Amino acid sequence: MRYLFLRLLLFLCLGSSSIANAQSPEQGTPYLLLDKGLQYRITKAINSMYNFDFATAEHDFTVIMYQYPEHPLPDFLMGLAYWWRIEVNVENTRYDNIFIQYLDRANEKAKKMLEKDPKNKEAAFFLAAGYGFQGRLYSERKSWAKATFAGKNALNYMELSRGEQELNPELLFGDALFNYFSIWIPENYPLLKPVVALFPKGNKKLGLQQLESVASNAFYTRVEAQYFLFRLYGSEEKRPLDALRIVTYLHEKFPNNPYFHRSLARYLYTTGKWTEAMRESFAILDRIEKRQVGYEANSGRYAAFFLGEYFYRVGNLPEAKKYFSKTLSFGEESESQESGYYLYALISLGKIATKEKNKPQARYYFNAVKKYAKRKHPAHQEAREFIKKNKL
Repeated sequence: MRYLFLRLLLFLCLGSSSIANAQSPEQGTPYLLLDKGLQYRITKAINSMYNFDFATAEHDFTVIMYQYPEHPLPDFLMGLAYWWRIEVNVENTRYDNIFIQYLDRANEKAKKMLEKDPKNKEAAFFLAAGYGFQGRLYSERKSWAKATFAGKNALNYMELSRGEQELNPELLFGDALFNYFSIWIPENYPLLKPVVALFPKGNKKLGLQQLESVASNAFYTRVEAQYFLFRLYGSEEKRPLDALRIVTYLHEKFPNNPYFHRSLARYLYTTGKWTEAMRESFAILDRIEKRQVGYEANSGRYAAFFLGEYFYRVGNLPEAKKYFSKTLSFGEESESQESGYYLYALISLGKIATKEKNKPQARYYFNAVKKYAKRKHPAHQEAREFIKKNKL
């Protein structure tokens, strides 16, 4: 339910992720986000943020804050920088308060802009996006009342932010997410059909085409569209080669982003590119060892598992044990014992212990699977069957 609610917030609340190409009704001047010189500076800063060079990004955001102290843009960007710190490991609550504070400040400034000009679409955009991101975090934290309140606010302001969509390719991002998820949700969660029925009918195929267009042509939302595309292609659409294509580009453009890096390793592994997957997995573990910004236990859990799988497949059991054990250590550090990588590392260690005639150790690993996995989980079923077949 957590991830479903998050997706609902994404396509309903964050869908309009930029403003219409319009002018202020009162002043007749372009909105701040349409200033070409500022666009260039924002892009450089945002690229630094995606590359986890937060010092450079936040320096530029602070300069913008001094130049435009009453505008929500710099506070929103600062909040976005903290969101990417959270995105690497959403279980870590360290940055929650400062993230919410920056978005609260952005929202307050946007509300003042709306008080002066009720038709200000730029202000409405920031309120839609600000409340949407807050709702996204609250849903991760299972604060359902706060998430619902933020989501409703985001929906209201999203409607105000619409206008002249045909002139602004950025708004295609919102249409793309809506088209895809308005079909995906009732397909996967029939109980929510009455909710989705309140909105126009979407088109999944069109949504993917629109995301591809945004990923190629948009200015502000290009990276976010690419982020959604590789996740959708890799999971919902069962197109791992397309996911690999996109995430390879993202890693090349933002080589220090740990989320893109571990996703690259994942899709190299998924598509059977073992040599490349090993290379990236070793690189991830090396960066964790060197304490590079953003590289932590969550990424280590991925990398260690891929290495364990490789060595197990080639019959190098000592090395396989080493990396599967690292997977467990990283999983416990990030409190991810219910994750698939953790559970299947336990299964592999149990199988290795069985081959080594160490039944007590094997029993320990398979019982751990049963402890952490839900009974309907495939890992739980595999553990039960292995225990029965091998009389552990």
